[in-house]
Amino acid sequence: MASGESERALARKARSAGLAIAGIMAAYLVLQLIGAEYNWPPKYALLLDLFALAGFIWALAVVFQIWRARRAKDRP
Repeated sequence: MASGESERALARKARSAGLAIAGIMAAYLVLQLIGAEYNWPPKYALLLDLFALAGFIWALAVVFQIWRARRAKDRP
């Protein structure tokens, strides 16, 4: 893969991770507000917390992959 192509692929990965973080946080906040308004049981709040945590862990894994790929590219 050429350098330009790999940079575009890493940029695409970074963009998807950033959008995922923003989207997960926005959805989490909105669903927490809806849950409070409609008095959802605490088990649903816990479920939302776990889904958000899973999404953030995925985003962290993608960011770690990007970091390692850029670090490996910079080494001689």
